[in-house]
Amino acid sequence: MIKINEAIIVEGKYDKIKLCSIVDAVIIVTGGFGIFKDEEKLGLIRYYAEKTGVIILTDSDSAGRRIRGYIKGAIKNGSVKNVYIPDVFGKEKRKVKPSAEGKLGVEGIDTATLLAAFEKAGITAGERTAPPDITKLTLYELGLSGGSNSSELRKRLQKKLGLPSLLSAAALTEVLNTMMTASELAEKVDELKEEENGI
Repeated sequence: MIKINEAIIVEGKYDKIKLCSIVDAVIIVTGGFGIFKDEEKLGLIRYYAEKTGVIILTDSDSAGRRIRGYIKGAIKNGSVKNVYIPDVFGKEKRKVKPSAEGKLGVEGIDTATLLAAFEKAGITAGERTAPPDITKLTLYELGLSGGSNSSELRKRLQKKLGLPSLLSAAALTEVLNTMMTASELAEKVDELKEEENGI
């Protein structure tokens, strides 16, 4: 498994499942054309573009091209790299019939071809850092979820860290793991609580 520092953007959950087996990276799923109306996800993609850079890996059909073009146009700052999979004709195992254009999507491409596509785009393995240790339980224990004023505290934390305001707990957990450890997060939350109490 190779560690990739940039966040990887794919179209569907099966693409994510495929990639999770070969790369260690943050993987964002667009939900196909759903990205056109999803401001929260676009905000997250823009955040990653500026902080770590993003890699767009969509299918090689016309829908994939449209999604890629839309995301590229939505990112004004930061780094965007494109990884293109070759045209491979066939049908994914889980599908009854091939896609409209008869090409395999990311989920259907074999591992060696996918890794070669990353290499061709100049994307190599990054440094393996400490394993992520922030979980949803961490957020709960720090008062960032499940409490009476959790959402207010979460919003203040996101503002302090320059994160988009609309983030689900799962997305926030994933982002925080790219930025800090659980103990560093605890320090940030303590700072916020002290500011609130005027200490």
